[in-house]
Amino acid sequence: MPKQETVASKKRRGPAPTGKGVPIMVRLQPDMLAGVDQFVAEHDVSRPEAVRMIIRDWLIRHQVLKAE
Repeated sequence: MPKQETVASKKRRGPAPTGKGVPIMVRLQPDMLAGVDQFVAEHDVSRPEAVRMIIRDWLIRHQVLKAE
């Protein structure tokens, strides 16, 4: 019988999925995506987490969301 290979799963970046929340699809123009990618590089987070952080910051600064 042939030897089976073991596949190690890669560790995912960002927070663990909760299954909560509403997924949305957003298209970004190249200039905005470059800004998000710069944020990603500076903060070592995934693109989705970067977008969540940017939106949360904007909502707090505009008093739409209370700071935690």
